[in-house]
Amino acid sequence: MRERFWERYPLHELTAEEWEALCDGCGQCCLLKLEDADTGQVAVLNVACELLDIPSCRCGDYANRFARVPGCTRLTLERVEQFRWLPHSCAYRRLYEGRKLAAWHPLNAGDDRRLRRKGIDVSSFAVSQREVPEEHLEDHIIAVLPIDD
Repeated sequence: MRERFWERYPLHELTAEEWEALCDGCGQCCLLKLEDADTGQVAVLNVACELLDIPSCRCGDYANRFARVPGCTRLTLERVEQFRWLPHSCAYRRLYEGRKLAAWHPLNAGDDRRLRRKGIDVSSFAVSQREVPEEHLEDHIIAVLPIDD
């Protein structure tokens, strides 16, 4: 990867490897969401995708995630503006909005210890989708995000 690519190149000039490296490993995009069709509001649950390894906040089958989980979010540059529900801390969102990466981001900090110490990842509160029956998902709402157009 190119040195400090996230500061030197716009998103559309990143290589596939650099794009992937932007992920901070927080696991927040792997939390299930419910969208209200009438209001556009998105409810975020503390329930993580069945493939998320919660302690590490990494996908347990990243290479095959789209085949195994048809609803898995494919975050691409062409679609990044559609993902307004991404947390404000998300590197993809930050760079898309013209902001810099947070100081705790692993690319700046050199590892993920600062991210974990700050509690930005989901490892301390997420539960696996395997443990929550579908009819109880609404019991796991932790935030409702108004989505502005």
